[in-house]
Amino acid sequence: MNEPYDIIKTVHLTEKASILSEKHNQYVFKVRMNANKVQIRQAIEKLFKKKVVRVNTTTVGGKFRRGRTQHPGRTSDWKKAIVTLAPGEKLEFA
Repeated sequence: MNEPYDIIKTVHLTEKASILSEKHNQYVFKVRMNANKVQIRQAIEKLFKKKVVRVNTTTVGGKFRRGRTQHPGRTSDWKKAIVTLAPGEKLEFA
């Protein structure tokens, strides 16, 4: 249950995330909702073999969306982890 591939869902690639990676050596990931900072740190270090300095997390609320009907729906909430790597460490995403 606490495998690294279960904790880290995907990399969150946006303009803000790319600016963070270039300027501050921080990378943004979508993670499991009940994952804590220690689990996220261990998963990143095990998957990418990099030294993690700090992990910040936040819960992003889902948005209200309207489909083709009159009744609105809602997207799921998700958790974002901003991971700071040690100086000199880089992650490459193809």
